[in-house]
Amino acid sequence: MLRIMHRLINQTGKYKGRIRASYITAFLKGLMMKAPLILCFLCISWFMQDKMDKSKCLLLGIAVLASVILQAVFEHLSNVLQSAAGYMVFADMRLRLGDHLRKLPMGYFTEGNMGKISSVLATDMVFIEENCMGVLSELVTFMISQGIMTVMMFVMDIRLGLLSLLILAAFIIVGNLMLKTSDKHSVIKQEASESLTEEVLDFAEGIGIIKSYNMLGEKSKRLTDEFDKSCKSSIGFEVAYTPWSRALYLTFGIGTALVLAMSAYLFHTGVISDVYMVGMALFLFDMFVAIKSYYSQMARLTVTNASLDRIEEVFVAEELKDEGKKELVSAVDRGSDHTEIAYDNVSFAYTEKDVLKAVSFVVKQGQMTALVGPSGGGKSTIASLLARFWDVKNGRILVRGEDIRNVSLGSLMDQISMVFQRVYLFQDTVYNNIAIGRPDATREEVEDAAKKARCYDFIMQLPEGFDTVIGEGGASLSGGEKQRISIARCILKDSPIVILDEATASVDADNERAIQEAISELCRNKTLLVIAHRLKTIKDADQILVVSGGEIVERGDHTSLMDMNGMYAHMVSLQA
Repeated sequence: MLRIMHRLINQTGKYKGRIRASYITAFLKGLMMKAPLILCFLCISWFMQDKMDKSKCLLLGIAVLASVILQAVFEHLSNVLQSAAGYMVFADMRLRLGDHLRKLPMGYFTEGNMGKISSVLATDMVFIEENCMGVLSELVTFMISQGIMTVMMFVMDIRLGLLSLLILAAFIIVGNLMLKTSDKHSVIKQEASESLTEEVLDFAEGIGIIKSYNMLGEKSKRLTDEFDKSCKSSIGFEVAYTPWSRALYLTFGIGTALVLAMSAYLFHTGVISDVYMVGMALFLFDMFVAIKSYYSQMARLTVTNASLDRIEEVFVAEELKDEGKKELVSAVDRGSDHTEIAYDNVSFAYTEKDVLKAVSFVVKQGQMTALVGPSGGGKSTIASLLARFWDVKNGRILVRGEDIRNVSLGSLMDQISMVFQRVYLFQDTVYNNIAIGRPDATREEVEDAAKKARCYDFIMQLPEGFDTVIGEGGASLSGGEKQRISIARCILKDSPIVILDEATASVDADNERAIQEAISELCRNKTLLVIAHRLKTIKDADQILVVSGGEIVERGDHTSLMDMNGMYAHMVSLQA
């Protein structure tokens, strides 16, 4: 229990001092909550001793009023110091998580981790900040209060003190057994929550395919099964936890009865006075409330422990190293003999098996290099490695003579624009979606980029023109319209290197011509690395690389490759 609390406090970082200061205010609040009982004891004591008068009665009334006011003040201070700090802690943690996620290699997001990330953000962090950060100081107060109550028992009589220690030992034994059970089932509960999140995301993202293939029943059953699994894990948690919770309350009841019996015996034998016996009657049911309340928070803290495990699991994912200090020199026209990009014996593996094997080629400045070949051959991997979505396993990739691992990611990405078949637009205005390419661009520059990308006309037909908010992922636009906006974004960025996953491969004929014209504007005077699907579009490429099985099996221009009558010529004949 203390270990979990310590672990949680360590997460508070710069707010640790505020959390610890809240221990004092929470303890003072606890004292003020007990003050009316103490005053009641004084009142009864003075009556029994025939010492009560008007002035003392007035004094007691003022003291009760003051204790209530001070209790409210300390409650407010505790909330300001602790609960507010808890929300700030997790606001900072979410920002740190966002910064961490942007530094992870793309492979992390393609290995089934989206459900984990969503669950950490929407479940784990929310649970801790809403359920646990507000009780840390109270837990410390419970421990201090219980210690004070036990010392008081020793002051009254050593036998009462020893009995109190025995009852506390029983509480600790029950609490530790409860902790083991709760810890085990908390992990199961949180894993079920993550699995459910993954299934919900999968169902929502694939709803179009699910409907079109009439798989609603099958997929809905899988989703329902996950809900059932999550429900059962939550019920299982409660079923396993409830017997120990009941044992905790039984310990409280039996312990209180034993202290009452011992007090009655001591009163009967004349060891304690009638005034002290009245005091015991008043305070008896508060005697073990602190430790009972302490262990009653067990379920929250064990779920918190499991949540912290999952949060840390995301944070420990290895980031793509950005230790490069060098900046790429500006791309100036140094003629076609200048090497812009060079792959030098590059090998790469997503897991154990290599998907690229000793790939080497050179791209000259201003030239177009096309990557063709069967699906799964390694074309997209080659292009992704240039943008450092992953790092190479062996070999190196050079841009203007510099190993890209020695160049800062910011400098590298300033030199590269990418257009892929699958376009993602943010739920924002059309203007802001284009301006992502260069946030400091003027409105005239953004509109000029839209004109070059052949999307200005349809944008102006939208309800608010450039200020129209489009749906998440660009859901309110057609595929061709989204593609042209993404090209406008790249035109505005105006990077010297363009990676192009042939954008017309999956659009209709009406959009194809407009997109081709937009691409022509984008690619003018640029160095191009093109993943080609329609081979007729790369006949004029300066260099064509045929990639199969992670290797370059053929290379040359269209004419020389056709003369080889190999894989490329066969692919051309099949498309023809």
